[in-house]
Amino acid sequence: MPTAARDHESMPTVSGGQRWLTSWHPVDAAPEGRNHGAAGVCVGNDGRDLVLISPDQVHWGFPAGRPEGSETLGETLAREMREEACVEVLDARLLGFARSECVEGHERGLVLVRSYWLANVAIGSWEPQFEVAHRKVVPAAEATRYVRDPDAVATRISTRALIEAGLGGDSST
Repeated sequence: MPTAARDHESMPTVSGGQRWLTSWHPVDAAPEGRNHGAAGVCVGNDGRDLVLISPDQVHWGFPAGRPEGSETLGETLAREMREEACVEVLDARLLGFARSECVEGHERGLVLVRSYWLANVAIGSWEPQFEVAHRKVVPAAEATRYVRDPDAVATRISTRALIEAGLGGDSST
């Protein structure tokens, strides 16, 4: 299993030619920053299945997206899960936050905060209509075998979200 992000640990990464520091924050320590939307650890069929998406069928991760207008975090979660994974959120529990601060590049000083949720979902038929090209449903008990983001830091954040959701082993990170 990949190493999970620890609370408040600053992990350097590069995105869009810029350097960022990304960190995990627990539910009770929501960081300040611009709302960068919601990501869902989507489980269906009474928690037996995990829904993942991919742009390339190599890197698999959670559906996620940015808010539109004045959406709440929960509203963003529900809409993005419908649009990206063709699932309907039945209920959800906030798991924590990823905070990313641009430390070098044209957006230096920008702080983005994305919420991570455990979403119990009804899995609909796969009818992609937006930017996501692929979806697969895997056994939730084997979640850490499948979740692989293109970036090592993103994988550490995803691994922590799985742990917080009860799908990734030891939560004493």
